[in-house]
Amino acid sequence: MSNSIPDHCERIARCRRPAVVWLLIAVGVICVPAALLATRRDRAAVHQVDVIGVFPHDPRAYTQGLVFDNGTMFEGTGQYGESTLRQVDSESGRIERSVKLPRRVFGEGITVWKDQIIQLTWKRRHAIVYDRETLQQINTREYTGEGWGLTHNGTHLIMSDGSSTLRFLDPETFRVVRRLSVREGKRRIQNLNELEYVDEEIFANIWYSDFIARISPTTGEVTGWIDLRDVWPANKRLDREKVLNGIAWDAAGRRLFVTGKNWPKLYEIRIRR
Repeated sequence: MSNSIPDHCERIARCRRPAVVWLLIAVGVICVPAALLATRRDRAAVHQVDVIGVFPHDPRAYTQGLVFDNGTMFEGTGQYGESTLRQVDSESGRIERSVKLPRRVFGEGITVWKDQIIQLTWKRRHAIVYDRETLQQINTREYTGEGWGLTHNGTHLIMSDGSSTLRFLDPETFRVVRRLSVREGKRRIQNLNELEYVDEEIFANIWYSDFIARISPTTGEVTGWIDLRDVWPANKRLDREKVLNGIAWDAAGRRLFVTGKNWPKLYEIRIRR
């Protein structure tokens, strides 16, 4: 997760363009989410989207987390020396407030929990807890492994670490209370990244993919895929690191927003039924 190939990316097969996918399949190297290569019998439904709003987004923002809470959008960004937590005006893209993380801390996913904002860090194994109103740091919470995406279901925090397993955490202690294996049929879905809890489902970006998985929080089964390949097509991105990564749900307004790492736009989308 850097301007060059990320350290942890070296351990994961990856690709993004269909032509490359089929070439790699031909030589026996598969680097797309396993679910997308599942048999027709096992595959969940794929949903297309309509873009109903396009807004400015800071192209310097290496988006790691996106949250819309009570009319306010918050964004967590990554990269060593550039990681931030920021409050953003979703209509204009203007950064209203911003807190910079220490140079040796790589910011990751965020969520709003009650009157706090919680931001994961990649390899530091601790979450930073901020006051929602002031963005002042008030605490830290420790966890094991890497931190990637973060959301909550009103009772527990839900955390991804790039694997196929989501961890449900006690919001106060970060103790793991449950693990959820994410699958489509018999296939584990790896590279779970940025998360959002939407109408009793977990939405998850799949790293280096333009698909969002819709996951049952009870069974871990992928109930559907959201196809975002046409929102900002990969062939228009000059840097392969500019991947889809950012989901924000406005529960009150019933609006769904998406963006990506260093994307110049924030998109409001509607899922076709």
